[in-house]
Amino acid sequence: MKLGLQLGYWRSKPTDRFIELAQHAEALGFDIVCAAEAYGSDVFTPLAAIAVHTQRIRLGTSIMQISARTPACAAMTAITLDHLSNGRLCLGVGVSGPQVVEGWYGQPFAKPLERTREWLAIFRAILAREQPVSFEGRQYQLPYRGPGSLGLGKPLTSIVHPLRRNIPVFLGAEGPKNVELAARQFDGWFPMLMPPERFDLFGEALAHAKPGFEVLPTVSVSIQDDLTTALLPVKQHLALYIGGMGAKEENFHRRIVERLGFAEAAQKIQDLWLAGRQKEAVFAVPDELADTLSLAGPREHVRAKLARWKNSPATTLLVGRSPSFEETVRNMEFLAQEIG
Repeated sequence: MKLGLQLGYWRSKPTDRFIELAQHAEALGFDIVCAAEAYGSDVFTPLAAIAVHTQRIRLGTSIMQISARTPACAAMTAITLDHLSNGRLCLGVGVSGPQVVEGWYGQPFAKPLERTREWLAIFRAILAREQPVSFEGRQYQLPYRGPGSLGLGKPLTSIVHPLRRNIPVFLGAEGPKNVELAARQFDGWFPMLMPPERFDLFGEALAHAKPGFEVLPTVSVSIQDDLTTALLPVKQHLALYIGGMGAKEENFHRRIVERLGFAEAAQKIQDLWLAGRQKEAVFAVPDELADTLSLAGPREHVRAKLARWKNSPATTLLVGRSPSFEETVRNMEFLAQEIG
């Protein structure tokens, strides 16, 4: 099992010294550094900055929201960054959720599975550069011939030759159908809220994965002598995603927690969060849930949990960024020593 660094997305300000974190991860032998986006900073610009200051570490988007960019726009960006980084890009994509897609991007969220399939087909056709790209789908049409069209569009081929015609594309997915799509058509999968022992939830879907399929879960790390104290930042993260990252009726993070056997707790967390009682929502997160989804606690406790990850289907364990630069560095160094 390899190690990676998950920088996540910027909050109210840019992430402190994120280029130094990436450089330190590379020096420790980490395989990949990932950036994310929500509805603030974008996912590609930090990776472009990191590319200039690193040489070997792979650059991952975790996750690029497909509603933010047409397949052609994403392909142009991927081709450009792959050239600038000398072939180090790994493109992780996902559909996000209806609150962001419809509220932020002004796009319909309906039929996300269909949209993902069509998006991938166009993206790969552009990179293959075998012929001018045309596509007639239910979600995308190239050339566009719908309402408002002038009828003047024509199939085009990328002016720039891709450095690689097969840039790895990973899917961020939490539902069984989406995980199966990842296994069948993508090069890897970014799981979320997945304990090392519970990949059996998607065993049937993962059976379709081809050789070399990558599995890259992100894990919160909080190494402290007192387990209760160590679990607190993990609970804060979980309460935010279970309670606030998604509509009440359509929260994919809550659903995966329900599948893990914490349905009652998930409902309580969401109810408290949406009622404006965020602090209570944090303390409503069960210790067992926070513990199984993290590398938190004393070092010996973390070592025991690392052993379970080594025996899981995970190919790369992404170390979640901590609130401070110094803590993130300490966590990376400890895990690099333990993984060897």
